[in-house]
Amino acid sequence: MERSMLRRISKPALILVAAFILGTCSTSPTGRSQVLILGDDEMNEMGAEAFAEIKKQTPIERDPRINAYVNCIAEAILAVTEDDTGVTSWETVVFRDNSANAFALPGGKIGVHTGILPVAKNADQLASVMGHEVGHVIARHGNERVSQNAGIQAVVGAVGGVTGNETVAGAIGAGAQFGVLLPFSRAHESEADVIGQQLMARAGFNPQGAIDLWKNMAALSDGAPPEFMSTHPSHDTRIKDLESKLPENMLLYEQAKASGRNPNCRL
Repeated sequence: MERSMLRRISKPALILVAAFILGTCSTSPTGRSQVLILGDDEMNEMGAEAFAEIKKQTPIERDPRINAYVNCIAEAILAVTEDDTGVTSWETVVFRDNSANAFALPGGKIGVHTGILPVAKNADQLASVMGHEVGHVIARHGNERVSQNAGIQAVVGAVGGVTGNETVAGAIGAGAQFGVLLPFSRAHESEADVIGQQLMARAGFNPQGAIDLWKNMAALSDGAPPEFMSTHPSHDTRIKDLESKLPENMLLYEQAKASGRNPNCRL
């Protein structure tokens, strides 16, 4: 951005940008610095509202065997999860949806699609999926994403308002998308992988399951876009990163088993 353009940005716009830059500083569970604008209570409320809407719109799986299996894994992971986002109890729901997916929202909400079950072929592999999703929540990735988008919109809006030129604002938006948003999202995914593998190991699930899960996912996704054009790391990158963490997480797994953590979750 040219200096002359900066001089022409209105004072209120500069204050809005500064509010983003000077937002609450926080540290993720892996030690990464974060800037957060919203409070945990606001994020938890938004997550609860969104989850309630999803439950209205998506069929819920009622099979007691499937629900017992998924909840068994969730309870084991949550028993070793350190969560300081203000959640007092978590809710896990299995949705009848053929997509190989799962998610977690602020406010302690976990959703698992039935379509992930054929891909996550055992409890260890499904634990890696659910640990990953819980990792997103306890690392406040949703808050960070909202805060990041708010800051980018502040800059784009300020420049667009000053120049009156939609092309300039659009160019900055495109630059933000490929220069900030996508790498940042990959950072979230990679961090959630790390946290999830730790959680599953501490809960008594074999951390090798995370590697096996992503090998299964890779086999299903031939023709995926190149990593630099994707919001997620490539499967090969994820597998390599998880393999690098395997020795230390195997130690956590062995300690968990020795302490009596032996979740017997079966479908």
